[in-house]
Amino acid sequence: MLPNRGSLEVEDLLKIILVLIIVWILIEIVMEVISFVFAPLGPLVGLVIVALIIAYFLDYI
Repeated sequence: MLPNRGSLEVEDLLKIILVLIIVWILIEIVMEVISFVFAPLGPLVGLVIVALIIAYFLDYI
């Protein structure tokens, strides 16, 4: 006879999968909100970095 290999029921496994899918969807939503909020700042951050490099080369900092 085969030993009892697992005590999880199918319903428990389905609940775990459902929770993992919900967490995945929530992470996707949060990442979309973050990218929507910070996307306009991308070019501005690039300009600040370029300005800092130029200021460093010209010995302003």
